[in-house]
Amino acid sequence: MRTRATHFFLILALCGAAVAPAHAAAASVNPGLNAQAAPADAPKDLRRLIGEYRSADAKLTIYEAGGQLRADGLELHQAPLRRLAATRFVAEAAPSQPLQPSAPLQFQLDRDGQAVSVTVGTRQLQFKDIGQEVMQQIRAGVKSDSGGLRAAALAATPPTEPPAKRSSDLVDLAGVDPTIKFDIRYASSNNFLGFPLYERAAAYLQRPAAEALGRVERSLAAQGYGLLIHDAYRPWFVTKMFWDATPESAHVFVADPAQGSRHNRGCAVDLTLYDLKSGNAVEMTGRYDEMSPRSYADYLGGTSRQRWLRELLRSQMQAQGFAVYPEEWWHFDYKDWGDYAIGTATFTELSK
Repeated sequence: MRTRATHFFLILALCGAAVAPAHAAAASVNPGLNAQAAPADAPKDLRRLIGEYRSADAKLTIYEAGGQLRADGLELHQAPLRRLAATRFVAEAAPSQPLQPSAPLQFQLDRDGQAVSVTVGTRQLQFKDIGQEVMQQIRAGVKSDSGGLRAAALAATPPTEPPAKRSSDLVDLAGVDPTIKFDIRYASSNNFLGFPLYERAAAYLQRPAAEALGRVERSLAAQGYGLLIHDAYRPWFVTKMFWDATPESAHVFVADPAQGSRHNRGCAVDLTLYDLKSGNAVEMTGRYDEMSPRSYADYLGGTSRQRWLRELLRSQMQAQGFAVYPEEWWHFDYKDWGDYAIGTATFTELSK
């Protein structure tokens, strides 16, 4: 799936919350890969408070950096928080940013000990899982006739383009490296639309991109991680299904089939990391395909460990010719994507 920066206006409309990009502020709290190993995870008593908080006219991001909570929003700018009590904090002044006296931050918890809101002075902001809320709004408006959608998309015609510079040479990623793992979301109901779109679970890339991905996998193995693939080549008709199934008010979230996508050309891959020892996917700053600020490739929130892992993935992919899509930390485009035509082959056809 593809998002655009303007999706924040739709989130505002769907969730009734003020939302603003977090791009610019990320660098000063992201440790990058200066550390040789991933930072320790944030303590549980801090993790329960981390997230996005909203009121009708304000937003506040609570995150962790260096074992300490920070706040960004309202009158606070990446302000370190000093603990006064278990759920009560006050903002501290950063050395280069003198801070005016501010009201304490008091978090309210549910029965499970998770934050549900925060009070700053007289203002109360609710904890918001914006990505989940937007997905629910979209699913509520999605047409339920997936069979009809598929038939109509298969009968449609892709846009006409000049002849491609290179012939398609799609490679099954299952044969690139045995340690690459797969969780193909669009072959199941675990996706933003809520029903399967692919006939079978598979992932393909053009040969140069597939070979580059193999080099990424081998490089990551030395650091104890592997790649977990969610999506790669996407037949054009599926992009058409995305467009037709998604409510018109949410078209900013999906690629326009009249333009095609880099997934259609076999040069885009959606992926994350998994831990080689446990076999489990790592936790990033946001979920795959999440429609919220947490999906930004330089979102300042989450934990130091999550941001370090996100940067590890990004740096390894960039070293082999991939570029991250700015609004989606998991989406990477291979450098030669413009040389290939929009693909229409189904996964059934590719399996023959």
